[in-house]
Amino acid sequence: MQEFLTNLLGSTHGVLAYLTVFGILVACGLGVPLPEDISLILGGFLAHKGAASLAGMMLIGFGGILVGDSLIFLAGRRLGSKVGRSPTGFLARVVTPEKRARVEGLFALHGQKIVMIARFLPGVRAVTYFTAGSAGMSYARFIFWDGLAALLSAPFFVWLGFHFGDKLDYAIDRMKEGQLVVVGGLVVVGLGAFLWRKRLGALRAEALKAAVKPSSLSAHLLTGMASEAPSASAPVFEKSSGSEGLRIRE
Repeated sequence: MQEFLTNLLGSTHGVLAYLTVFGILVACGLGVPLPEDISLILGGFLAHKGAASLAGMMLIGFGGILVGDSLIFLAGRRLGSKVGRSPTGFLARVVTPEKRARVEGLFALHGQKIVMIARFLPGVRAVTYFTAGSAGMSYARFIFWDGLAALLSAPFFVWLGFHFGDKLDYAIDRMKEGQLVVVGGLVVVGLGAFLWRKRLGALRAEALKAAVKPSSLSAHLLTGMASEAPSASAPVFEKSSGSEGLRIRE
């Protein structure tokens, strides 16, 4: 795939270079199995050899990511109740029931921040953004988290290709190593957060149980008061022989 992209982008120049990189990134957002990060690095490589400007390629990279992600998000908003439930159509091949169930679990665990985390997890981006749309997430909130992640990743990868333009294979290898570090770090952080929340929930449950449990002193006092309280007998009435009516018998 890297060789295919290199051949596709290698001879482009100017407007054609921008349009090609933009089109590839939009296709990546829709779930086409093309490496987004390598496409950005190759865009930086084009800037390195003078076929495009560095700033322009960074903007194109950022815009292409947002457009592709927005399209898959809007597809989820429109078709979310159908796709991922029954295996039919192109999107159903991208958004499989297994992937969708996994992403829905991530949403339940991490909330809407998973949109940002998914930017650094190749293979689940399209499913995550599709699920975000189908789950009713507002577009403004989606584009905020997605744009924040794209703002961190797109300029960096373009700069990487520009800076190491004469060592392109080296730049791509460093990118892959960096992805492994990021993914590993996210897994560790996510696991730590999960364990912490679980422990915190257990502590709160124990505190609540201790708060509602009556103390032995209170139980003893209540028992003593009940045993010492005199029992009052009910009054007995009897009919008098005179005109006084009923009177209480002593």
